Amino acid sequence: MLNFRVDGPAQAPALLLGPSLGTSLRVWDAQAATLSRHFRVIRYDLPGHGGSKVVPGATSMEALAKLVIGVADATGADAFHHAGISLGGAIGAWLALRHPDRVLSLTMVCSAAKFGTEESWHERSALVRDQGTQALEDVTRGRWFTENADKTAVQSMIDDLLSASDEGYAECCEALSGYDIRAELANIAAPTLVIAGRDDPAVPPPVARELADGIPGATLTELPGAAHLAPVERPGAVVAAMRAHLPQVDGQAVRRAVLGDEHVDRATANTTDFTADFQDLITRYAWGEIWTRPGLDRRTRSCVTLTALVAGGHQEELAMHVKAAVRNGLTPDEIKEVLLQTAVYCGVPAANAAFAVAQRTLRSLE
Repeated sequence: MLNFRVDGPAQAPALLLGPSLGTSLRVWDAQAATLSRHFRVIRYDLPGHGGSKVVPGATSMEALAKLVIGVADATGADAFHHAGISLGGAIGAWLALRHPDRVLSLTMVCSAAKFGTEESWHERSALVRDQGTQALEDVTRGRWFTENADKTAVQSMIDDLLSASDEGYAECCEALSGYDIRAELANIAAPTLVIAGRDDPAVPPPVARELADGIPGATLTELPGAAHLAPVERPGAVVAAMRAHLPQVDGQAVRRAVLGDEHVDRATANTTDFTADFQDLITRYAWGEIWTRPGLDRRTRSCVTLTALVAGGHQEELAMHVKAAVRNGLTPDEIKEVLLQTAVYCGVPAANAAFAVAQRTLRSLE
């Protein structure tokens, strides 16, 4: 079993993130922090990399893909989105071809339908088995990053390379030696995003364009100022491209879960041309962005919201959110404690009015 890490809400759609050869799952740190707000992000290490042990015989793309399917099965991800860098992207493409029923979408970052030549990969495999991954340090530094890359980020990834198992790295090289899906690109049915680093010497833009041209409906994004590890060198640009490609959070569904169908149906029915843009705004940002963030659960967000409404004197909204608080699991006693706290920090008159609103609302729910 490969080492893996899971972040994000348990009920959210699964998103597997595959690393490149010579790196660990932390190559995705910047993107995972953002994407785990709306997805159950599952990052994995390649055999002999990061926290994964060497897997004897993992010398083909089929073997690597089987290990990744094992991670998906272990995390209950029957269907998942997959994004991968270089070798990780190749694994994703292989999965999309061999397990199309499980791959919901595909993102290939600095990846290709074929990397180099079979002979070059066997030569690199032999070199690493003989001299270790340290023999690749200088050339890899120039391949992974431009001269303007953050030095701390560069060293972090080089440390991953040097700590990788020589045998695990060599076996992944052998898997890449036999990888060639150029004739099969048209068979990839998953919605696909291809991201290329404009300064990538390992997979230059024309190679990425081969993917985008060959996969039906694929989108190509080229990033200036990025070499082979674009997610590390241009983290914001990569996550922005991915968010545009991946399905958006259904803010309306969250709104209904918190406020109830009756309220949302009434608000929708009362929407006019004048208020439509505002309704869209709160659905996308309040419910699709804030209420779905993983940092606080919905019970806690209800506590915060009740306090803010008391402080602002928004009694009509307060009644609505007392009902929402009950729906989110708060008991009347817990709501009372929140309102008692507001008496100290928001003022006794505000809390007095809030108690009256809350009492009427709770009685209406009995």
